Amino acid sequence: MIHVKKSGKSSFMVQDKFGIREIGTYIPTDRIDNLDRIKRFDYNEVSLRDKIGILSTSRRAPNETSSQMAAQAFVNLEAKLDGVLDPSTLDVIILVTQHPDGFGLPHSSANLHGALQLPDSCFAFDVSLGCSGFVAALAVAKGYLQATGGKRAVVCTADPYSISLDEGDKNTSMIFGDAATATLIEEDADWAIGAFDMGTHASTALQRDERGTLRMDGRTVFNFCAKNVPISVDNCLKKNNLLIDEVDVFALHPGSKYIVDTIRKRLGISSIRQLDCMDYGNTISSSVPLILAQIDRSQNPIVLVSGFGVGLSWATTILM
Repeated sequence: MIHVKKSGKSSFMVQDKFGIREIGTYIPTDRIDNLDRIKRFDYNEVSLRDKIGILSTSRRAPNETSSQMAAQAFVNLEAKLDGVLDPSTLDVIILVTQHPDGFGLPHSSANLHGALQLPDSCFAFDVSLGCSGFVAALAVAKGYLQATGGKRAVVCTADPYSISLDEGDKNTSMIFGDAATATLIEEDADWAIGAFDMGTHASTALQRDERGTLRMDGRTVFNFCAKNVPISVDNCLKKNNLLIDEVDVFALHPGSKYIVDTIRKRLGISSIRQLDCMDYGNTISSSVPLILAQIDRSQNPIVLVSGFGVGLSWATTILM
């Protein structure tokens, strides 16, 4: 999360009435300590802290599914809203995951729908995207509500990459963690959702091999992010009639500390505050909503959010 001092009154124009009301989170308590792993990988602590920026990674319980993780985040969302959220009033629930329950049939969001005992009138579907998934799903949810005349949506994220990890691969096992989130989107909410900038550059730099194991070409991913994310941020600001110094908080997907630091420098932003993700890792589509859940909204901050990675793809928007 990058903080920038606001220089003047924003010219941001709210396009419609939908925004984020609240975010529920779920982070499994099991951890793998990266300080222990670096000895086995012959990796030094300075690089771990300065480049990766992740000291431990969270791991789901054995056999815990994506829909079960999302359900826990939904329960925590209900608790934060203290009875305000009536599940029977939901028009749609979306689950962002690339690790569906079982063999993917039925879709994981249907399993989530059943576990939460949502009404038949609440549509449920999955979105198969990685690190850009949450921001892209905001656009999907917003569009769904506009198209159907709906009033409330929940976007869930749950992508336990530990299912696909080789714990002996230092390029992936020290980075990715498991988590889930549930975000309520409704009319007249605190954070209005602005215009989006999104795109795809097709690449297999992040993919599963024939055994289902995650493989990552870190250099290609880094180059993609360093080149495209600053451009996306600039495009998003223009679409929302904002200048960069009018943004209070930059919530960037924490692929690694080195990636975020590089993007920060290319944007010309001097200050940065590291997040608690160093305790649980890069949680794919859950990373951005986990950041948003930590932000103090009492001063109505303008927030730029951007997710980028698997695809390779990016998605950026403004919350105000």
